[in-house]
Amino acid sequence: MSGNAFRDKRQFRVGTRGSLLALAQAKIVCQLLASTHGIPLERMEVVPVTTSGDREQGRPLHEIGGKGLFCKEIETHLANGEIDLAVHSLKDMPAEQPEGLIIDCVIKRGDPRDALVSLKHTSIEEIPAGSLVGTSSTRRRAQMLHLNPAVRTTGLRGNVGTRLQKLEDGEVEATFLSLEGLNRLGLADWRSSPIWTGTFMPAPGQAAICVERRMDDQFVASLLAVINDEPSQVQCSAERAFLREIGGDCTTPIGGLATVSGASLTLVGELLHPDGNFRARDTASGARTSPEDLGKRLAERVSREYERIARN
Repeated sequence: MSGNAFRDKRQFRVGTRGSLLALAQAKIVCQLLASTHGIPLERMEVVPVTTSGDREQGRPLHEIGGKGLFCKEIETHLANGEIDLAVHSLKDMPAEQPEGLIIDCVIKRGDPRDALVSLKHTSIEEIPAGSLVGTSSTRRRAQMLHLNPAVRTTGLRGNVGTRLQKLEDGEVEATFLSLEGLNRLGLADWRSSPIWTGTFMPAPGQAAICVERRMDDQFVASLLAVINDEPSQVQCSAERAFLREIGGDCTTPIGGLATVSGASLTLVGELLHPDGNFRARDTASGARTSPEDLGKRLAERVSREYERIARN
């Protein structure tokens, strides 16, 4: 798409899921583009796309295809030119993109921590034995059981509002949500308590909004380059390289969190047994300019440690 072609269009089409959180995140991107490039907001059309993951609410993700189900239809729209860019939660994205599409823009990241959400408990450490905790995240389930094997867990899918309603209805005593997701929806005060990352390592890319584009669309690339937050992109590149090198899928409990300090980058990564029986965790540091190399290097170490523990 040339610059003139873009300027001649009546609408700039931004694809995303139809959930309240996804729409809020698309609005953040639209406002950034508007304020940075002077694009009138009325020229940006948010296009909600119903994904397979949204339609299939009754079954666990690993039974119906994994994380990619939250982006497949959106990516098809993008590849076909029906939308100009796609806004995603980075943690929901598979480690590899389809041919012809690229993620090279990450908005300034929010708080990556998980939050305990409960009407009964204000701390994850105080959840008593036998309590029923709802989560469909294999990572959060494994982390909860690693911390407290006496807790019972059950699947709990749906958007944020659906899960909060199930909590109010007494289906479970507690659940977990992204703290930044709650912040973006104005629900930070909804009986939620942040969880220390040493207890619950976030998913790679958690709290990061990414923007996907067609690889050959250099005009859109020039727009997105200005709103890309380089420290956030570096952090997420390391975390996703760790995820990719581990070779996990949606049934593999993996956590990863990178931090930037000056020219240095530090990455903590972990791999857990699905039932929380054991955990391999390690830390690596390196140059900020080589995030993928750092992620790969740490993944090799964590994988070896996991295999060592599993044998003993």
